Amino acid sequence: MRSPYLLLDIDGVLIPFPDEHGSTPATHARHDVVPTGRSADNPVTVWLNPDHGHLLMDVIRTGLVTPAWCTSWRQDATAHIGPLLDLPTLPYVDLPHPQITTSHPKGYLWKRDHVDAWLGDAPAVWIDDDFTSLDHEWAVERTAKGTATLLIQPDSHLGLQPEHLTEVTRWVAQLRTARAA
Repeated sequence: MRSPYLLLDIDGVLIPFPDEHGSTPATHARHDVVPTGRSADNPVTVWLNPDHGHLLMDVIRTGLVTPAWCTSWRQDATAHIGPLLDLPTLPYVDLPHPQITTSHPKGYLWKRDHVDAWLGDAPAVWIDDDFTSLDHEWAVERTAKGTATLLIQPDSHLGLQPEHLTEVTRWVAQLRTARAA
């Protein structure tokens, strides 16, 4: 059986958005990074939970998933975010730079069409904070057609939680058991 992809978003998942008071979770540490195209005197401040690296590696080491970045950070995810969490180099979905004013120009997450093409018929768990009901319907339809798909949607102000990764592991293990039967 092909291992499902574990698609990881960054903004709102690993980097939570500040709440209405401008605060981020106390579990997150400040880092300044310089993404591609920015000068060193104009870094981007990110807030990351150092425990996320260990939690993600626990899932990755099971061999039950194939991790990949699915983020507008593209290759900068591996160059800048992954090392801060002690993650290995991961492949990434090479998303375009869309000229959009909303993340849901067609009523669903702008990444979805690109992810669907990238995945082909591969099963996937996709963690992103910005799904709509149309994305959830897509996952149900994809699963009904024989391509298991699970969407996990953290609260964008809290980001990834341990229970999200427990859900990933449990779902993938059940998927493996069902396919072996």
